[in-house]
Amino acid sequence: MTSKPNKNNYLTKEYDLIFMTQRFSLTHTPPPDKTPAFWFIFRQKNLLVNSENTVELLPRLRGPEELSLHLLRRQFIGNFAGIPCYAAEVAEDQVAPPSYEFRSLRGLLSLLEEDLFFTAGRALQIIHWDRTHQYCGQCGAPTVQENHQHSRRCSRCGLTTFPRLSPAVIVLVTRGREVLLARSPRFTPGMYSTLAGFVEPGESLEECIHREIREEVGVEVANLRYFGSQPWPFPHSLMIGFHAEYAGGDIVVDGEEIEAAGWFPLIKLPPLPPPGSIARKLIEAYLNKYSSNQTKG
Repeated sequence: MTSKPNKNNYLTKEYDLIFMTQRFSLTHTPPPDKTPAFWFIFRQKNLLVNSENTVELLPRLRGPEELSLHLLRRQFIGNFAGIPCYAAEVAEDQVAPPSYEFRSLRGLLSLLEEDLFFTAGRALQIIHWDRTHQYCGQCGAPTVQENHQHSRRCSRCGLTTFPRLSPAVIVLVTRGREVLLARSPRFTPGMYSTLAGFVEPGESLEECIHREIREEVGVEVANLRYFGSQPWPFPHSLMIGFHAEYAGGDIVVDGEEIEAAGWFPLIKLPPLPPPGSIARKLIEAYLNKYSSNQTKG
């Protein structure tokens, strides 16, 4: 049943879709030493993967010494399908061991199964937080890792810090058989995507949607429908997805965040974001729903 338009733009969930790592379980108790585990080992934003085994890309080790790696830091992050998982970081000049290579995590989206990719994203965020919170932001003293949760406590003033999470909205604007897509200067050539932006302090999700779309492409929207959420580790976002209907205005791109935008018919879409991304899911879900309604009609 299709929900009725909501003039007040309250949130309604239209699609029963799940965006989460179903096989990952959060726990803070590490296994006994030498237990085989997935090791998400990063050199900056690049993940160590097997260059000769495309079936099992991630190293499953009893410890980093198996690959003769010197770790700058490590964090136990939980279990994936019952297998312990560690996040770790090596120095920028660390050379990959034989049969391994460091590859951009973003580029692995289409190679790793979806829930394993987002577990890797979790690991990257935890390592980034650990690296950037070695000292207290309030008094400057060293911080210490707490064992019962992912947090670091100041050794002097007691300030506790947790991994950073930045909420962002991502919206597909629709107009019947057309969708509004845009491209950023940083996109791969030819690719278009949905509109997105970070939530400002003191701002609701609904307010953020209206502001971001107005700022980036100059149009107004209505009838917001919650779609789903997805963690996005670039660098530490939680993408909160919506569908919205066009309500008026002409497209005027801001020229900074957006370099081009336009209405695209569903039967002639441009190159889209990779499968697995919430942007792609937003577009495909509307395409499938619209096609189904047309068939029924």
